[in-house]
Amino acid sequence: MSSDSDNAMVTVLNDLIETCHDGEKGFRTCAESVRTPQLKSLFQRRAGECGTATQQLERMVIRLGGRPERGTSVGADLHRRWINLRTWVGGNNDDAVLHECERGEDVAQQHYEDALKQALPMDIREVVERQYAGVIRNQDQIRLLRERMSA
Repeated sequence: MSSDSDNAMVTVLNDLIETCHDGEKGFRTCAESVRTPQLKSLFQRRAGECGTATQQLERMVIRLGGRPERGTSVGADLHRRWINLRTWVGGNNDDAVLHECERGEDVAQQHYEDALKQALPMDIREVVERQYAGVIRNQDQIRLLRERMSA
């Protein structure tokens, strides 16, 4: 039987798993929506990294005696539809996709910051901090690419 502490940790980790599922699907949607081969490749790599992050978090949830989250959030589902609509109306405007991708990473950043405010065991904190650093890296890279395209 899991302790209350383990149950709380499973909840925190499952929130991040949902965030990673959102990121993976979001990056795949972005990859399908852009024309530039470099952006397609970047988004496909980022989707793969989100998938790897999900697996790491799922293993921790299972170790704590929980069941890993399998779905995506309603908000992210709507966001992906917005990306599809925006690129359809805008004729696959890569700048618009980058803008929406950046918004998605802003949400992921907030979720990771919320998780890091919790009293996490050191092994879990290390993984969450490493994944958070990846979110920040993605955000910075996407912002830079968007700024270059807008210039």
